[in-house]
Amino acid sequence: MKLPLFSILLLAAHLCVAAPMPMPESNDGAKHVFTTNQENFLMDGKPVKIISGEMHYPRVPRSHWQDRFQRMKSMGMNTVCTYLFWNVHEPEPGKWDFSGNRDFVEFVKEAQKAGLWVIVRPGPYVCAEWEFGGFPGWLLKDADLKVRSQDPRFLEPAMAYLKKVCSMLEPLQITKGGPIIMAQVENEYGSYGSDKDYVKKLGSHQRSFRV
Repeated sequence: MKLPLFSILLLAAHLCVAAPMPMPESNDGAKHVFTTNQENFLMDGKPVKIISGEMHYPRVPRSHWQDRFQRMKSMGMNTVCTYLFWNVHEPEPGKWDFSGNRDFVEFVKEAQKAGLWVIVRPGPYVCAEWEFGGFPGWLLKDADLKVRSQDPRFLEPAMAYLKKVCSMLEPLQITKGGPIIMAQVENEYGSYGSDKDYVKKLGSHQRSFRV
């Protein structure tokens, strides 16, 4: 894809301005505190620059994860961002699968071994050009169920999914020596709906999952 000249110049100007800001130290497995102020990301109270790229564990063979992480580092990135895919992990109600290429915990650990920080985006809606936005197909057994809403037929299994995956991610937070610096609640919801209570309910599990 070709970028317009104006976009290229704008990007170059941004990089020139941002360049003096230090990168965070390579992920060393020590406990850190990651926060923000009105202007910057902060690592242990010091401004840092996060350069992140997307890599989704189900889309890359597990045997290639380390190779791809090293390629990301060679491109100048210090962080990898990944969605979690509800339909991958709960193909049937209450039946979980985190094996093989679905093992996002190992994906996060492998990223840390490569010296990368991690941003996780568990959804439950992820888009990602992924079938049904990551929702499991069994939700469709109720034809009038409304996804991304407080319809209990959707919200209850969605909250159960978030509770499950957030409990697995919790030990991998930066404050506990892990690589996870940030987590996203839902994805692209502002262009879909405006139910703030719905978003708050989704965030209730992630509030206990603090990075």
